Amino acid sequence: MEEKKKNQINIELSEEVAEGTYSNLAIITHSHAEFIIDFVKLMPGAPKAKVKSRIILTPEHAKRLYKALHDNLRKFESLHGPIKETKTDGTIPPFSFGAPTAQA
Repeated sequence: MEEKKKNQINIELSEEVAEGTYSNLAIITHSHAEFIIDFVKLMPGAPKAKVKSRIILTPEHAKRLYKALHDNLRKFESLHGPIKETKTDGTIPPFSFGAPTAQA
């Protein structure tokens, strides 16, 4: 039991962070050393969108996040059915920061 206490991490969540930030677009770029995920709030008809949050991860942590998201999506869909994916018509502007980019 003492071993378990040594491995525990006390995580604090401030009220401001607990409120969360809405995002409906994620822009992912990477280099050899890190993955950068910019979470954007894109409003229909608005000519401009703002990055609401940027998360920088090591490749190892990016892979852990991928696995955790995959596992949680599988669990969600087993309870609630398949998530319908909306096809875009290409109206999302291409974002490029000089590195390979993916949109989610």
